[in-house]
Amino acid sequence: MNSTRAGGADARASGAHVAVFAPVDSRARVDAVVRRIGDAIELGLLSDGEQLPGESELAGRLGVSTVTLREALMALRQQGLVTTRRGRGGGSFVSLPEAPAEERLRTRLRDWSSEELRDLGDHWAALSGAAARLAADRTEPDDLGQLRRTVAELSRAPDAGARSRVYGRFHVELAAAAQSARLTREQVALQTEVGALLCLVLGDDEYREEAADRHRAVIRAVQDGAPDSARTLAERCVQESAARLIALRLTL
Repeated sequence: MNSTRAGGADARASGAHVAVFAPVDSRARVDAVVRRIGDAIELGLLSDGEQLPGESELAGRLGVSTVTLREALMALRQQGLVTTRRGRGGGSFVSLPEAPAEERLRTRLRDWSSEELRDLGDHWAALSGAAARLAADRTEPDDLGQLRRTVAELSRAPDAGARSRVYGRFHVELAAAAQSARLTREQVALQTEVGALLCLVLGDDEYREEAADRHRAVIRAVQDGAPDSARTLAERCVQESAARLIALRLTL
């Protein structure tokens, strides 16, 4: 095992949260905050009912003013992604949306060409492959509990919406296990493009189990400290999902 491995399970488990609340880009900061938090909610990185940090703390962590943050929270409330309660015990709380309607998702998929979906799949595979390789070098076997829990959750997820959120979260958490804030943020951004579309292919119970098995194989390779194998397995996992989306797109 590579000597660069360091850190405890708590740090690894919170890696996705660290990326979610890292400072946003200075350009169009309200939109950046809305996208960052909204994407995290839709991906399930922030749990339904979870309380967000207080306004002053959250503004500081995101690197924006409280005025900017309040505007962003207002936009998130209008989208139904955040609710705010006043008084004692109040604050801003996550409100997880229901899964998008299938017909709306099919319409969204039609907007993608096969070439664009293939390019997206290549980018996704590169990100997940790099994350898996780094995680195999940097993560201790005992620090993989969160990834295992996510795979178990995928096996139990009852509907396509829940499955797509958990599937995407696995790849975000894999990047967090790689101890790369930039890779983690890239995965969060990518999942906003492809995550909801996975509802269209993860409704199949057989494929749900196949995807869970592929995720387990990635975890085993990371645990064994086999970076090349981990990378290849993660890339294949993503490539299979992209191929299914492309095949579905050709039928529309």
